[in-house]
Amino acid sequence: MGVFEFKVVSSSPECAGRLGVLRTPHGVVETPAFMPVGTQASVKTMTPDELHALGAKIILSNTYHLYLRPGAELIQQAGGLHTFMNWEGPILTDSGGYQVFSLAKLRSISEEGVEFRSHLDGSRHFLTPEKVVAVQEALGSDIAMVLDECPPYPCTPQYAADSMARTTRWAIRCREASRRQDQVLFPIVQGGVYRELRQQHAEEIAALDFPGIAIGGLSVGEPKDIMYQVLTWLQPYLPSAKPRYLMGVGAPEDLFNGVARGIDMFDCVLPTRLARHGQVLTTDGPLTIRNAAYARDFTPMDSECTCPVCRNYTRAYIRHLFKAGEILGMRLTTTHNLHFILTLMARIRDSLRTGSFMQYQTEFFQRYQGERNASGTCRT
Repeated sequence: MGVFEFKVVSSSPECAGRLGVLRTPHGVVETPAFMPVGTQASVKTMTPDELHALGAKIILSNTYHLYLRPGAELIQQAGGLHTFMNWEGPILTDSGGYQVFSLAKLRSISEEGVEFRSHLDGSRHFLTPEKVVAVQEALGSDIAMVLDECPPYPCTPQYAADSMARTTRWAIRCREASRRQDQVLFPIVQGGVYRELRQQHAEEIAALDFPGIAIGGLSVGEPKDIMYQVLTWLQPYLPSAKPRYLMGVGAPEDLFNGVARGIDMFDCVLPTRLARHGQVLTTDGPLTIRNAAYARDFTPMDSECTCPVCRNYTRAYIRHLFKAGEILGMRLTTTHNLHFILTLMARIRDSLRTGSFMQYQTEFFQRYQGERNASGTCRT
């Protein structure tokens, strides 16, 4: 069996937050951790060396997209995803379940699997739990995800219950199909926004005794307070000795609220997607670098940031790059946003270590959101 181990180092006396260490065949990750998203074997505009320099320890890639292009067989021939993209650290691959959810008009779901049309060329494909595992094994990621059905928001209790039950059956089929000894599978808790279903599914999935557990079906359109409520419901039902992964969530307020409810791993396209549109995360809240107000602003994007962008470039220059359509603008804002989120996670870990998590979140939001939400963001 490849090296995979998770250990809770300490727990917060203030909330359900905890510090952990995740060991994988390709390296060690301190948790709670944020995973930059490299959907197509690339975190957009960034090189692996740059990601490493920013403090990224683990990244996420997408099975659906890599299956369609360039194909798992090609990546396997290249020596696996780590070699193909020149990333030496751990990689988590998602199963494509969310893409199936988001391509509702192009797919149909049955007990056997999901038939869908490629968003690239319209070609027909059929993904089963067994095929999803085979693709991820060819990719060679450290952590693979089972195929799940992500219900939309809103949906009826019956719809949520049916998709939840199918997700459990698919998780069992995925485990039975698993062959690689150096890759672990995480199952996914579903159940919509219904307390009884969520708790029931958490118990069912926990009983399957996988090495970790993920929470899916959130950040799909529901209000944030509902998402936090679901996490609160789930927290007592999730195995305490295993890593807990909240899928597709990564705004600063969500990271604090997730950590406070015992989440260990996060991923989200938010920091890189915002960056490509000129949206910058700063200590004093988000700003839009394209705005005319910054045309003659020769200060850093964030005066308190230590990233290479804020040390060397001004708001006026980066705004000019965006207005001129220069790719460098997106590279610089992406570098900064990822640094902001990865540094935030490091400071959250420090606050858990020193027992000052609630104080830190209050101080952070007093600056980031003003008095709005400055107290109580993470109350459970």
